[in-house]
Amino acid sequence: MQSSHAAQGEELSGTLKKIKEKGTIVLGVRDSTKPFSFLTDKQDYEGYSIDLCLSIVKGIQRKLGMSQLNISMLPVTASSRIPLIQNGTVDIECGNTTNTAERQNIVEFSPTFYVSGSRILSKRSSNVQTLADLRGKKLAINSGTTHIKMISILNSEQKLGIDIVTSRDTAEGVLLVETGRVAAFVNDDIVLASLAGGSKMKDELVVSKDALSVEPFGLIYGKDDPAFKQVVDSSVTNIFKSGDIKKIYAKWFQSPALPHGQNLNWPMSPETQAAIAKVTNSSNPTDYAPLPKEQLAVAKKK
Repeated sequence: MQSSHAAQGEELSGTLKKIKEKGTIVLGVRDSTKPFSFLTDKQDYEGYSIDLCLSIVKGIQRKLGMSQLNISMLPVTASSRIPLIQNGTVDIECGNTTNTAERQNIVEFSPTFYVSGSRILSKRSSNVQTLADLRGKKLAINSGTTHIKMISILNSEQKLGIDIVTSRDTAEGVLLVETGRVAAFVNDDIVLASLAGGSKMKDELVVSKDALSVEPFGLIYGKDDPAFKQVVDSSVTNIFKSGDIKKIYAKWFQSPALPHGQNLNWPMSPETQAAIAKVTNSSNPTDYAPLPKEQLAVAKKK
């Protein structure tokens, strides 16, 4: 009853006011970014990021003193996620959005919950490990991602002549590789590993050994809304400090929770462990890990 009294005693504004009035919170979800957010065979959305968002929803419900809070899950893409947060259609996006200084100007980021690296997916027979191996070939990259900007700069600087093909989402990017329409696809390492492992051609697909970049992931929501930020950040901090994050992580990365019993066997990296222990939403990749040479080259251009 205390939370209800607290909510009534405060003048609500922004996102909290909207959620209270509508009785619904809108979560932005992704169709094919396993294990963060994906659509199951039963047409339900599940994943690591979604579990984090559902914990935040409980915190919001307590803050607002609501006995019931409806959850609406709205599919978003790499291109639509930020505009839909900006225009208020989506309250929190539960995916794998890289925290950058540029994006922090237009959306708010939760504390970092995963540190990724972008890598290259290709057919084993192609012998692709680096961008130089793709000279003059076709490379798929999702539109609206950090990868497309970085690789476009490197492609131009190093005169690689790579033909960049924009894919709508990760599922399409992998399909382009499987069908031979492109030589490779660049995305986040764990997403590539999960999609390759779930592919009918899994024995023919390979992910490059070296990362092209360091990518800290956060949940995103609207800027300039301090009351909402406080609830989101405190909820995530509680998940980190209580140790619940280890259980959620183990469920999605180290057990057969993915479709068809797929188990990624992907232990939490030292970089992700450090980010969770620190509780930070820094957009500076060097705060998380040393930068690969490709990312360093682009950083020097800024």
